[in-house]
Amino acid sequence: MMNFILGTIAGALMAAIATIAAVRNHDVQLRLGLVRPEVPVVAARRPDPVCPPAAPSILAGAPVGQPEMLFAKRRFWSVAPK
Repeated sequence: MMNFILGTIAGALMAAIATIAAVRNHDVQLRLGLVRPEVPVVAARRPDPVCPPAAPSILAGAPVGQPEMLFAKRRFWSVAPK
C-alpha cells in the first residue's frame, strides 16, 4: 500500500513538472490558446549601409598598433612564483 501511495505521489509530481515545463513553451501556449498569436510585422527594406572611406595609412599597408600590444607580460596571468 505504501508503494502505491509513494508511486502515485511521484507520478503526480512528474506529471506536474512536465505540464509546467510544456506550458512554458510558446508553441504549446499558442495551441492551448493561452496567448494570442503575434501578427507578423513586415519590415520595410532598409537601404544598404554606406561604408566610410578607409584611412589612407591603412590602405598603404602601414602597421597598426605595436607588437607589445600582443605580447605584453601584464596581459597574461601567471601562477608561477616569481
